[in-house]
Amino acid sequence: MDFSVPITVRGYETDTQGHLNQSVYLQYAEHARWSLLQAAGIRQQDLVNHRVGPVVLETTIRYLRELRAGDETEMSCRLVWGTGKTFRVEQTLTKADGTVAAEVAAVSGLLDLTERRLVADPRGVLRKLAADPAAFGI
Repeated sequence: MDFSVPITVRGYETDTQGHLNQSVYLQYAEHARWSLLQAAGIRQQDLVNHRVGPVVLETTIRYLRELRAGDETEMSCRLVWGTGKTFRVEQTLTKADGTVAAEVAAVSGLLDLTERRLVADPRGVLRKLAADPAAFGI
């Protein structure tokens, strides 16, 4: 099951047409990713203490329906694991009526903050740090 976090579109996040500004979709996606880490029991300081940090290498956004100030939404977040140093993050921004407003897909990894290279086994690192690794699908 996907993790999700509720988000209300705020007026200052909209553009002159009254639509949610395109850059805010990325902020919503980032908020959901950090909320997922927290739900799994990993705080930002835990990552720093272990000298790793999440990185996004590529992001694609599909805008499907407009969002306006006051709209109630949920941003989902699911990690899709492969076998290498990277993993996919699949996210869906859904309106309260169930309409999908946007889809965000990212290629991510964990950066070794000392070596400045991706860690070889991001799934293993997150499993080790998490109080609830099932939140990550592992």
